[in-house]
Amino acid sequence: MKRVAILGSTGSIGKQTLDVIAQHPDLLQVVGLVANRNAQTLREQADRFGVKSIALHSGSVDSIPCGMDAIIDVATAHDVDIVVVSVAGVIGLIPTIAAIRAGKDIALASKEVLVAAGEVVMPLVSRHGVQLTPIDSEHSAIFQCVQALPNPPATHREGGIAEIILTASGGPFRGKKRSELEHITVEQALNHPTWHMGGKITIDSATLMNKALEVIEARWLFNVPIEQVSAVIHPQSIIHSMVKFRDGSVLAQMGWPDMRLPIQYALLFPERVPNPLKPWNPIEAPQLTFEPIDEEVFPALRIAREAVARGGTASCAFSAANEEIANAFLAGNVGFLRISEIVEQTAREVPLLEATLENILAVDEQARQYARRLI
Repeated sequence: MKRVAILGSTGSIGKQTLDVIAQHPDLLQVVGLVANRNAQTLREQADRFGVKSIALHSGSVDSIPCGMDAIIDVATAHDVDIVVVSVAGVIGLIPTIAAIRAGKDIALASKEVLVAAGEVVMPLVSRHGVQLTPIDSEHSAIFQCVQALPNPPATHREGGIAEIILTASGGPFRGKKRSELEHITVEQALNHPTWHMGGKITIDSATLMNKALEVIEARWLFNVPIEQVSAVIHPQSIIHSMVKFRDGSVLAQMGWPDMRLPIQYALLFPERVPNPLKPWNPIEAPQLTFEPIDEEVFPALRIAREAVARGGTASCAFSAANEEIANAFLAGNVGFLRISEIVEQTAREVPLLEATLENILAVDEQARQYARRLI
């Protein structure tokens, strides 16, 4: 029995994590729940699963502890074995670090934790001997593929990897020219052709910022240089990512687009147990196609590589600016094409510091303020 705390339980990944736990009551038990500000749904979830340890990030609600200290208490409680981190932005960084230091395993869905602070988080994972398993479908696919290496460690493997190849659906604007994106509406950007996700991550998919964030995350998760991480468009979203090994072999993980499968794998690794999800059948989807990413139209990957090359806190500024601008676009306060432009300018202009936890938190706030001024 693994006892699970979920940070972000009222979001899309959090709700699907609870679905997975409900399917395996003999293997998984939820013992802690954290939400941003949705107190009503949090209480309903706690009642349904009999959870007493709950917290909110924002607001003031009678009978529910609020604030970062309350979140850390949930994540580091003595009866927690594994912490699911599925909160948006760098908010998840502090409780993730606290949980690692408390010896808790991590199932990570929040890209920003490693994008902003991979240089801090991954050494802590190694030092404290905990296991970090990715929930993102792309990184879960890579994680599953690298198990083919001899004695792969729980979090990363450098030795036999020649290239990590992330796949992207291409979002709702695949094949369009940059001039066609000038007057894109929020409704159009939220119309994802494959996945059903929250608002911010759906916008990231439309701009391909999600793939840029994933490239940086993969660099830290699997301890490879950024030059060994690439991405291709795969509209069918059946192959979730691939790993090319030094002997020329390429392994891929395949399945219908359903986040419950990578969630289950992250929680129950290394076990594979039956579930009610429909297995992929090649006869039902025989045509699998691939296209290069047009970085003139979608410059996010180029901007991400430049941020990684700068080192230090540049990737943190990149991530913070993107979150700020994506939410501004959702609110109707900035145009679609301005997202990548403002992210690039912010990542270049915010002062570069050494990647320490204190500096990362400071640069995160500086980048947000800078981006808001540009908006």
